[in-house]
Parts: sequence; C-alpha cells; structure tokens
Amino acid sequence: MQRISLALAGDVGPCRADVSSMFRYVGATVRQSDVAFCQLEPVLTRRGEAMPQARLAMRSAPETAGAIRRAGFHVVSFASNHCLDYGQTGLLDTIEALSLADLKVVGVGPNLAIARRPVIVTAGGVRIAFLAYCTILPMNYWAEEKRAGCAPLRAWSLHEQIEHDQPGTPARTHSFAHREDLESMKADVAAARAQADHVVVSIHWGVHFVPGELAQYQREMAYAAIDAGASIIIGHHPHVLKAIEVYRGRAILYSLGNFALDAPTAFASDLRSSKGFKEIQKLAKNWDERNLLPPDTLHSLLVRCRLTKDAVETVELLPVRINADCEPTLPVLGTPEFDTIARYLDFTCTSQALPIPYKEVEGSLRIEF
Repeated sequence: MQRISLALAGDVGPCRADVSSMFRYVGATVRQSDVAFCQLEPVLTRRGEAMPQARLAMRSAPETAGAIRRAGFHVVSFASNHCLDYGQTGLLDTIEALSLADLKVVGVGPNLAIARRPVIVTAGGVRIAFLAYCTILPMNYWAEEKRAGCAPLRAWSLHEQIEHDQPGTPARTHSFAHREDLESMKADVAAARAQADHVVVSIHWGVHFVPGELAQYQREMAYAAIDAGASIIIGHHPHVLKAIEVYRGRAILYSLGNFALDAPTAFASDLRSSKGFKEIQKLAKNWDERNLLPPDTLHSLLVRCRLTKDAVETVELLPVRINADCEPTLPVLGTPEFDTIARYLDFTCTSQALPIPYKEVEGSLRIEF
C-alpha cells in the first residue's frame, strides 16, 4: 500500500534581507515530506498603499515566495487577516509571486469563487485537497462575487450580561458561525472530498495571544468540516499554540502558532508606541514592556502525517522552539526545550477540559485515534 508524508506548519512571514535564513534549522525536515503546507501572513509586494483598516500592515519582498519554496513547502494558504493590507494590488501581487515560485495558493483570489476553490495535489497516487478560510476579517477583506479577497468563514459574538440587575458587571461571551459561510464551507468540503482521498481544511481563526482559550464557534466550524468529509483541521492566527482535539477519529489542531514569522517591528519599526499595540499587549498576562513578544509565542509545532488513499494512519507533532532571531528550531526528545513545549501543549488541552490525545513516541508526540 502506497504511503506518503504530509507536513503542516503554522504562520510564516520572513521580513529580512536574507529571507532563506529563516528556515535554516527546519528546511531539511520540511523537505523530507512529499507535500508540505504553511500559512502566509504578510503581503508579498513592493506596491500599493496600506489600507486604513489594517491594524498592522504587513508586507515582505516578493522574493520571500522563493525562500518558502526552497524550504520545502508546496501549498500556501493566504486566507489571512493581512491579505488585503496593501489593497487588491498587493493581494494579486502576492498570488503572482507565489505562483512564480511554483507554490500553489489557496483561500484567496480575484473573486469569491476562486477563493473557495480547492488546491488538489497528488503524491504517490494519493490525492489531497486543501481548502482555506478566514474568520479574522478587517472590513472588506473577504472576497465577493466581483471583489478580490479571502474565503470568509465569519463568526458573530453575543455578550450576555451575567447579572441583569447589576449594570457594569462582566458579560458572558457566546460566539457562533455565520450560517451562509458555514453552509458554503460544508459544500466546499463535500465537493473536494468527491475529487480527492483527503481534505485538509485550514482556518485563520481564534483568540490571539490569550493562552488556552478557544472560542465557541471554533468547535462548531471544525466539527461541521469533519462531518462534511475533512480528514484534518489546522488552525492559524492566534500566534500561540492552542488545544488539540480528536473528533470522529479526525484531528483538530486549533492553532499551530508561529512557525517562521519575524517580529512585528520588522514590519513597523514604531509599533511599540502605538495605542493598538499596547491594547494587544494586555491580552497576554506575561507580556510586558521589556518583551516584544510574549513568551508563549516561542512554542510551535510542525505536524507530520502519514497518509494512504484510505486513511490518515499517523499524526506526529514535532515541537518547535522559536529562537531569539524568530527562527524555528527542532528540539529533540529529552531536552528541556522539548519538555517545555510538550507541557505547554498539555496545558492547552486541559485548560479547555479536553483530554490529552497524544503520547511520546520515537522522538515526537503522536496523536492516538
């Protein structure tokens, strides 16, 4: 029986003179996989003006696409809350840069139909369909029938005052999926499953920087995607690791964290003085003025799956430690760095009342189905 390997990584966005240096410690491992996928954060362009609704406008040089490809990646999601930071020009330039680097891009397009279109890759006779969506959406970043953008999978929030007779007391937050977007996603997954052996669904979602916390809508969306035929769900955006759950024998990785993403000051040198940045800093309790990034963002995962046409046989979690230069490294089993990330991952599950679904096997953490 033919088996192939699939690698899945978190947020990627080098913004430095030597873009390939970002992958110096992990490229060899990524390149061992038959197919590798990551999430792109910044726009790849030298053109356009920053959009006024962009909280942190992120862009890197178009040459970044080549570095991502040389690192071993084949498929890139750009369904990001930064996809339109430099307008439609920046978005279309990014798609072109990725395509010229022989990378397949998913989750964005010049219109909604293309943004929702799957990328299908065949390796060793196994067909894998990728779909990507974004829940974190600045105004008008989502694609429409005649407008460029990303594939939306929106969510709504409802704030319920816990004590109705006590004005000013804390509220309970409920969140739920946008009905039309959810139904569209389910239809996309079912259609992709009819064309492929496996469907990988990537969603840009969740509560950024807050350790552990999952929003209600995330489970609703993940379960719906699996019910429609998805083999695995991978989450991006929060910049920290989040819980892992097994539902109906399928893995949900709510957030892989940063993988190869330069510090935010690489994109905006004056960021520390901005009001918006100071507001975001309050989300992480251990994020103080001395640290550009909260310590939690230094933990990540590289996911390695073994697939046949009929099954996801194994899902391995390779702990990733982000070094002082924002570069991913791969600590080995038994080292303090490995143990720290493994215990943090335990916390992400137990804090959400989820069982820990993996165990240490042969130098990695392996999910048990």
